[in-house]
Amino acid sequence: MTIIVGFIALLANATWAHQGVQNAAVMARMNGMTSIADAMKVIGDMVKGTTAFDRDIAREALSDVAAASAQTLDLFAAPEDDPKSEARPEIWSNFSDFGAKSDALTDLAEALAVAVDTPADLRSALMSLGATCTACHDAYRE
Repeated sequence: MTIIVGFIALLANATWAHQGVQNAAVMARMNGMTSIADAMKVIGDMVKGTTAFDRDIAREALSDVAAASAQTLDLFAAPEDDPKSEARPEIWSNFSDFGAKSDALTDLAEALAVAVDTPADLRSALMSLGATCTACHDAYRE
């Protein structure tokens, strides 16, 4: 549970990171990642019990993660930079691995969006999604 709360807190700080961004392409990337973070917050709040579990809302949030992550490769196609960017240059030097990690998140979220039925399912889903996000962030995010 501590890992889940920590992961959600990390995602919640995304808005702060957007202040002062000058490059429109970098801002678009950050906004795409914020879309994922917002959906993950909905899921995390249900897992923590802050909001009541609602299967339909949980599935919608998982679908939102899938839709936003499906845009990641387009958002990162050009090696744009900005002092506020947290993207590591390894994204572009190893774009195939970055793409595989992005596709893994999309595929997982799509599968979970039709599979989650219970709070226990959602807890497991959050753990799986968190691990998938962390694998990419550890390699490609400052």
